[in-house]
Amino acid sequence: MYIWSTTTTNYLMDADQEAVARRLLDEDVISEKEFAEVKAYRSLAIFSLHNELQFLLYLSVLLFTTGAGILIYQNIDTIGHAVILALLLAVCGVCYYLSFKNSLGFSPEAIDFEHPVYNYLVLAATILSCIFIGYLQFQYRPFGAEISIPTFLSAAVALATAYCFDNRSALSIGLTGLAAAIGITVTPKALLENDFFDNPALFYYGIALGFVLIVWAEYSERTNLKKHFSLIFLVFAQHLICICSITGIFGDYWWLYAIFLAAATVYFYQKSHLLWSTAMFVFVLIYGYIGLNILLFKVFDLIAAYQFYEALTLLAPLYFIGSIFLFIRAIKQFNKKTDDSVR
Repeated sequence: MYIWSTTTTNYLMDADQEAVARRLLDEDVISEKEFAEVKAYRSLAIFSLHNELQFLLYLSVLLFTTGAGILIYQNIDTIGHAVILALLLAVCGVCYYLSFKNSLGFSPEAIDFEHPVYNYLVLAATILSCIFIGYLQFQYRPFGAEISIPTFLSAAVALATAYCFDNRSALSIGLTGLAAAIGITVTPKALLENDFFDNPALFYYGIALGFVLIVWAEYSERTNLKKHFSLIFLVFAQHLICICSITGIFGDYWWLYAIFLAAATVYFYQKSHLLWSTAMFVFVLIYGYIGLNILLFKVFDLIAAYQFYEALTLLAPLYFIGSIFLFIRAIKQFNKKTDDSVR
């Protein structure tokens, strides 16, 4: 087992590029000893199971929580509601106790457990807490008929857990809960029944929530409060604002949503370059392209360009082929800039 003394050799091991190592050696960036260590390590043909083990841990948490839900559903009449709630609360308590016991404490910087398994224990505690709150509301209705209150409470628990233990999975659950609390639940059933499209107020709520997430992400970056969470906030904000804006373009106030979409496209285009986020950049292109095409069809409809439809039909294949070419070219250039920045 080799111990590496510099971050450069660590990068080279991960990149697995001997040619790059040779070039860095020729440029006197690394020493002969470090180059020999890289070659010796690569000759061992060792590969890491870190990602595979993490995936299995994540899958085990999902299977456990799913199994708990199925067990509750199948034995609800036999076990009893109070017993089920007590068991859920006890398991949540154990998970949180072990997490607090092994936590390094809260820090505005990025922190982690000494052993990665506790991250998945935090994830299990978050999911089971949401199950407990949801089941309590469904059975006993302590918050009345208002479903948004327990949903918001579940989101608050998940967000507090995320910040306390620096857990990105809990943060994603919390942000999803916030969207659900204001009524945005785009399920396949809701899409088929047009529940989402028939409620224009949800578009404003989604855009407003996205704006709040942007403000919080900017505040976090400036105050260094869990700065590494900002990308997750921005990704959620991007999808919320862009999807709600694109959907709103089909309505009567399409020009207003077009302004929202254009502003979001410019903002997230700039942020994708600042954060070097390929995923954010790709979605900027996708959402911007969809919105642009919808607006083009609206313009054609406004000017009643029926006589040009035949010509437009002939030009459509060239337009889409050119769009695909420019899309691929833009992503390649973005990745090239990212690689140059890393180097």
